[in-house]
Amino acid sequence: MSPWLSESKALEVATRLSQDHPEARVELDHRNPLELLIATILAAQCTDERVNRVTKHLFAKYSNPQAYLDVEDAELEEDIKETGFFRQKARSLKGAMQMLVDDFDGGVPRTMDELTQMPGVGRKTANVILGIYFGVPGIVVDTHVSRVSRLLGLTTENNAVKIEGALGEVLPEEEWIGFGHRLILHGRYVCKAKHPDCGRCRLMDLCEFYQKQ
Repeated sequence: MSPWLSESKALEVATRLSQDHPEARVELDHRNPLELLIATILAAQCTDERVNRVTKHLFAKYSNPQAYLDVEDAELEEDIKETGFFRQKARSLKGAMQMLVDDFDGGVPRTMDELTQMPGVGRKTANVILGIYFGVPGIVVDTHVSRVSRLLGLTTENNAVKIEGALGEVLPEEEWIGFGHRLILHGRYVCKAKHPDCGRCRLMDLCEFYQKQ
């Protein structure tokens, strides 16, 4: 596919997804950057629905980074146990909160480099926070985005960082924030990994995988 066709196709995908999902959103409940940072750390290998059940009580109990540092490890682990891998996640939360207190006056930093220095925070998490709260352009790449972007033929890459770069090359910067979130919703509810619902997919005529069936 020529670069022009790739850009034209990617923009058409973005346009249709914006019609299906006018609001580019994350399904993790949050009220501020700190809560979103915590929720995304807990969301590793866990459903958003389960994380939201846990954070409903967690955010009521811990109102600032220092509160997470003051509690005993065992208590925090119990508070987040339902999200799985709770010991590692508790260590990541405490490490991240310590950095917020020590290096950022308790606030969530606004750059990719600073965010990804924190335990439990990778490019995906950083892009979520930077895009939603600080308007920094970036494409969130999770397993849904990786899988669906390949099925559509927008990229042949398998590495998340390379997929982010490839999508960034064929989409205008103003589409980056919304595109990732909308493609996640499309992959979660329509182009599902085990049972894709091609019959109600608005992207069928653009999908290389469907055309080969």
